[in-house]
Amino acid sequence: MAKKIQAIRGMNDLLPAQSPVWQYLEGSVKEMLAGYGYDEIRMPILEQTALFKRSIGEVTDIVEKEMYTFEDRNGDSLTLRPEGTASCVRACEEGGLLYNQTQRLWYTGPMFRHERPQKGRYRQFYQVGVETFGIATPDIDAELILMTARLWQQLGLSDAVTLQLNTLGSNQARADYRDALVAYLKEREDKLDDDSLRRLETNPLRVLDSKNPETQALLQDAPELHDYLDAESREEFDTLRKILDAAGVKYEINQRLVRGLDYYCKTVFEWVTDKLGAQGTVCAGGRYDGLVEQLGGKPTPAVGFAMGVERLILLLETLEVIPPEVMQTIDLYVCGVGAGADLAGLLLSDRLRSEQPWLRIQTHCGGGSFKSQMKKADKSGAVYALLLGESEIEAGQVTVKDLRGGTEQQTISQDELLGWLTDNMS
Repeated sequence: MAKKIQAIRGMNDLLPAQSPVWQYLEGSVKEMLAGYGYDEIRMPILEQTALFKRSIGEVTDIVEKEMYTFEDRNGDSLTLRPEGTASCVRACEEGGLLYNQTQRLWYTGPMFRHERPQKGRYRQFYQVGVETFGIATPDIDAELILMTARLWQQLGLSDAVTLQLNTLGSNQARADYRDALVAYLKEREDKLDDDSLRRLETNPLRVLDSKNPETQALLQDAPELHDYLDAESREEFDTLRKILDAAGVKYEINQRLVRGLDYYCKTVFEWVTDKLGAQGTVCAGGRYDGLVEQLGGKPTPAVGFAMGVERLILLLETLEVIPPEVMQTIDLYVCGVGAGADLAGLLLSDRLRSEQPWLRIQTHCGGGSFKSQMKKADKSGAVYALLLGESEIEAGQVTVKDLRGGTEQQTISQDELLGWLTDNMS
């Protein structure tokens, strides 16, 4: 027997039993984004490696250790996208969508990072990304945050997530703070853990994210980011806070929230939860006003966010807030035994689909006794089974069996069936 081939570690299958929850979440997000007037964009999963090195930063963990990069047959260096923002900027600039225009866009799909797989963190993972371009004022930052707050409310997650908020200031303010932080940490290098020592040389602001208790204690007396803010960034951050206060969105100011990518400036935010252990961030984003120019375009203000689909689904399951009807994928299961039953079942199913497209109908195929078909009908999760025997077919009738025990089994005319279903399933 040939050896079985298994999936690549950290790249998981989505099995049929899991699909309804994914469809529920994706459908909820898509409906919300449509309500805000956002348009969908789709980008390829493969990009030139230079796109991510230039945008994310060559000395970040993502570029140094996590990207899936290879040379194709032409000798070009290509990378499976580790995040969506850079790809979206590239697509918009290439498609002529940015100059003197505003855009509100969203996308969804797989991203790839070679990390140690664990619950809520995979090597192929799915994100929903939302990006806006051409709007410099903080009201668009607020819209994105209000949008996510509305989504948590609709999904039943509001009590399980907390908004953390910060501003990095302008690029100059961030650079000034970086110099002050490096000077402070250099004097205390002997007390830093190995990971923080590495970050001190490559991406010092990431030291603020350290999970090491001793490093965090050391940071208590470190320079404060907000002491280095420029006036414009401070004013915009105050405006953002006033909007969130007026809308009743609660938040925590976290001056150590810096985000891991080099292109962020001004507003940054994360929605975090304490219900999933170490993988606590379910949505994160911020401003990246310099990225379009950095990638060869005209200066363009921009702000966006990404949410992790797997983590949100894990949170929905952990909190048990998935509506029961989400898992019910079949309304009717059509069974038939006897001469002409196979054809009669197919024709009846198609007639019902034509007259009521909202019905989800599965027609039994492959033969078998009524008993075996009923077992499959029950296993399908359908509410009702429609039974067609020779006597029903001859009389133009159908027997309706309630698989969930709500009503008595009854035989009715096929012409009356649609009205009966409308009355009992609407």
